[in-house]
Amino acid sequence: MNRLVPALRVIVPSVWLGLIIGLSLLEAPLKFSAPGITTELGLGIGRIMFTALGIAGWILLAVMVLASLARPRLDRVGWVLLGGMALMLVLETLVIRPFLNARSDMVVAGGDPGESILHYAYIAAEGVLIVLLLVWIVRVGRRLRFAPQPG
Repeated sequence: MNRLVPALRVIVPSVWLGLIIGLSLLEAPLKFSAPGITTELGLGIGRIMFTALGIAGWILLAVMVLASLARPRLDRVGWVLLGGMALMLVLETLVIRPFLNARSDMVVAGGDPGESILHYAYIAAEGVLIVLLLVWIVRVGRRLRFAPQPG
């Protein structure tokens, strides 16, 4: 148990960071370049994927919070980082994504919702989340104590 909590504090945010990089930065823009993908199909796939990424983010954040309640306890900066991650998830899940969903519904129905900064807001929130996760991983990683190697 004494190694599980520190391991979770590094592994869980690393998995989350990998999901964001793989899905938000790679899959999302590339899907529209695949042969046979229409705008409507791409938007539908994107909605499912970003919903799943949001759910995964909330679950991974909950695991990080639970691991942070165990000993050794987290310092103030760690709690600020977790709070920042939670804030970005709230912005993405409850503020930005519902408006993006409404816009994609309009496009699928044949409408033109016009220009919007919503995609840039989502990208900015993901960027902040990436930075927070990187800072977290580096800070926690520096505190890890490795067992001495025999020899």
